[in-house]
Amino acid sequence: MKEHGDPSGAPPATEPPSTDRSESVAFWEAHYGEKPQVWSGRPNGVLVDETSDLAPGRALDVGCGEGADAIWLASRGWRVIAVDVSRTALERGARAAEEAGVGELIEWQWHDLADTFPAGEFDVVNVQYLHSPIDLPEDRILTAAASAVAPRGTVLVVSHAAAPPWSRHHHDHALPQPDEIARSLGLQDEEWDIEACEVRQRSTIAPSGEPAEISDSVVKARRRA
Repeated sequence: MKEHGDPSGAPPATEPPSTDRSESVAFWEAHYGEKPQVWSGRPNGVLVDETSDLAPGRALDVGCGEGADAIWLASRGWRVIAVDVSRTALERGARAAEEAGVGELIEWQWHDLADTFPAGEFDVVNVQYLHSPIDLPEDRILTAAASAVAPRGTVLVVSHAAAPPWSRHHHDHALPQPDEIARSLGLQDEEWDIEACEVRQRSTIAPSGEPAEISDSVVKARRRA
């Protein structure tokens, strides 16, 4: 979900009791099985921009994919729980974390977020591009993400605000806008300070190799003490 066997030397993913939604699990396993590496291995730029000045603590990476964000956070001293529905992605992330020397700082957990959500409170909750062609209760997941933020902690949500120019699915469904994400997170509550709630443009390279512009919804908020 992220732009971004038993691996040798890597810790196994923690698996809470849950009933698999077989279609979702099968889709994401097939997605990650298409290539030995799906994403770039670089952390998402908004995460870097918005959290570089935060003191390390406990972080939750929701829909971690192959783990680039989790590894970047761990490299800066964060202790991270990284969550995904694809065991293949988690195993790749665990291997990459060991290679980067931060394996001990990351716990890889398997969750189908439609059924289960990690326990605990976190100083940063990172949710990047939680998009899925398989039905997913995004509002409920975002509510759970906000609930997991510790006092004075930060939630950061980044989502496509419009389909990428090369997408074949421009009209399949409306993509979440910043104010909708803020409502799902419950940020209207007086216990939050909203630090960003906007659409941002970024430059990227399309699969064709041509330059392209992407519109992202970015929501960042800090829970008051």
